Amino acid sequence: MKPRNKFEQAVLAQSKHLRPITKAQRQWAFRECIEHYAYRLPKGKTTCMDCGHSWQMIKPTEHCTCPQCGAGLEVITTRARKLKQRQYFTVLTTSGGYQVLRMYLLIAGMEKGYQASSSVMETGQYWWDERGRQSIVAVQRTMGHYIDSFAYYSPMAIRRDNEAYRFVARCPLCPKVKLSDTLKRNGFEGKCYDIAPTSLIPALLTDSRAETLMKAGRTEPLAYFLSRARTIDKYWPAYKITLRRGYDITDIALWCDYVDMLRRLGKDTHNAHYVCPEDLQQAHDEVHRKLRARQEREQEEHKRQKEQEDEARFQKLKAPFFGITFTDGTIQVRVLESVQEYIEEGQALHHCVFTNEYHLKEKSLILSARIEGKRVETIEVSLETMQVIQCRGLQNKSTEYHDRIIDLVHRNIKQIQSRVA
Repeated sequence: MKPRNKFEQAVLAQSKHLRPITKAQRQWAFRECIEHYAYRLPKGKTTCMDCGHSWQMIKPTEHCTCPQCGAGLEVITTRARKLKQRQYFTVLTTSGGYQVLRMYLLIAGMEKGYQASSSVMETGQYWWDERGRQSIVAVQRTMGHYIDSFAYYSPMAIRRDNEAYRFVARCPLCPKVKLSDTLKRNGFEGKCYDIAPTSLIPALLTDSRAETLMKAGRTEPLAYFLSRARTIDKYWPAYKITLRRGYDITDIALWCDYVDMLRRLGKDTHNAHYVCPEDLQQAHDEVHRKLRARQEREQEEHKRQKEQEDEARFQKLKAPFFGITFTDGTIQVRVLESVQEYIEEGQALHHCVFTNEYHLKEKSLILSARIEGKRVETIEVSLETMQVIQCRGLQNKSTEYHDRIIDLVHRNIKQIQSRVA
């Protein structure tokens, strides 16, 4: 695509002056971004797939260190002789006053008895000026079943932002970074704290609130606010009070739910007495109880009418996701498919999935994790970032299956993503 304005013309011209990837960056990518294996034959002969060295391993183990090159290896008993791996990674640098995120594809080929070989190919670049304006210089994306369907040998040109480039931008970041003076001034030190660089960097360049949170070390709230569009506008007046009081929010998602319920009860969310409770969980549960009590006092006819209206809107919003279900053999995860199911989920686990109207939130999807039909935890997935926002068990507490449930959802996120498309 041809540059549409002077900014894109300047970016495209400057991109031609970028230096090639360094040897140190290549070595880091090979060591940190792919898996390293030792292939072991049933009788014990073991080969390092990195350097090709072979030795005898009498007793099988899960991990070992190559006696030749010192690489830490995962041991696999197999008769296979070859292995090919592909992994994207990113490098953060500067050029001509711009902040640049460069995206690369590492292709590593390994064969028994030979030293591993690798090649690196640049797929794209995100460019930002000091005012946060963004442009992308990249290879062309093509139609295909995979998100990274790129025409790798097409010319680097100005492209429109899309999910493929954003996906690659979230891949591992080389720890050696070069930052613009503006980003340094605004508190960025090169760590993204599991926040997409394509969200974090422009936010730090354009939004003083993101700068405040970064400099205060409030990276968890920053990640939460950036993962949900316009959330920071909604909670910032109340959140500033917690900053002034030095109040430590242990669970930002729970605190935001708590503030939402305070508003619905007509409480003053500009009062530190409410927004800085001594025990957040207890205060959340108490407000939740009051909210439920008020709801229960409403007239039954009004409730039925509201439920019918909500059901129609809910069906319109979430119908494309109905039928999604997956399991790992023990845990079953499925999408909640009616307002009544939200009510039953909230009553069973004593949390606010219904009272806080999660069924009407356009950019999130609620799933229920169960074992043998018994509800274990409720999961909220962002339909924008395709990440688990929160996962709550009985009374908003995590269960022993918490990490396993989140991992199961992430491994099956393509089911949800396909319905969005």
